[in-house]
Order: sequence, then structure tokens, then C-alpha cells
Amino acid sequence: MRLTLPDPDHSPEFYDSVAMKRGFAWVIDAIVITLVALVIVPLTAFVGAFFFPLLLLTVSFFYRWMTISGSSATWGMRLMSIELRTTEGQRLSPLEALLHTLGFTVSFALPILQVISVVFMLTSRYGQGLTDHILGTTAVNRRA
Repeated sequence: MRLTLPDPDHSPEFYDSVAMKRGFAWVIDAIVITLVALVIVPLTAFVGAFFFPLLLLTVSFFYRWMTISGSSATWGMRLMSIELRTTEGQRLSPLEALLHTLGFTVSFALPILQVISVVFMLTSRYGQGLTDHILGTTAVNRRA
């Protein structure tokens, strides 16, 4: 049986406030990533402090990839009760999670892409960001 995403016109509850929740989830994830990176710094004999931005990038990449691979949502997304789905309504596979994380990382590195992504989230029918548009994924509210 092939699942499909709920239509925003007929089931708007799946998309209500998702863009705002994604923003809050990003803040929660940024805090978690920073705390993990701060814990890692002493384990590197404080050498990691000299490369802290690179350490943050690395921790962020693996954190996002692993959490999205496991449950189609980062810890911040889980707290906000949202998750990523394919256009068929399936959770993301580890490869799709890797590609989504790579797209997120590239768009975050280039501010214009991040602005485009936010505009897409606020204006597109399914609330998809730039990476979502490219991969055919979207964030939805989890069912109660």
C-alpha cells in the first residue's frame, strides 16, 4: 500500500504552525549541538577549541543525519511534534536523511539559500524548505 501526504486543503491540521515549529526545533537542536560540542572539547585536550566552528559543523551534521535517520526527526523536531516525510508519506531512509542533512548544511552555509528556504516554508503549499523541494520531502505535524 502506497501512502501519500495529506492534502493541505483537506487536512490542514498536518501543516498548522509547522514553519514556526521548525524554527523552534532549530533553536533546540542548536542548543543540543552546542552542548555536545562543548563536552567534546575537553576530550580533545582542548585542541577542539581552536577549531570550534568546524567541530560545531561536524557535530551538527552527524547529529542531524543520525536523528533524522532514526525517526525522521531531530530531537528538536520531536519536542515540537513534527517529523519529515517523503511525498509518499514515508519516513526518510538513511540515504534520504543524509541528503536532507547535506542540503540543510549547504543552505545554511550560504545565507541566500537559507533565506530562500525560509520563504519557501512560509509560502509553499506544503510548507517545504529549499532542500524539501529538491528532495520531495516535507515536515508535518505528527499524529496524536
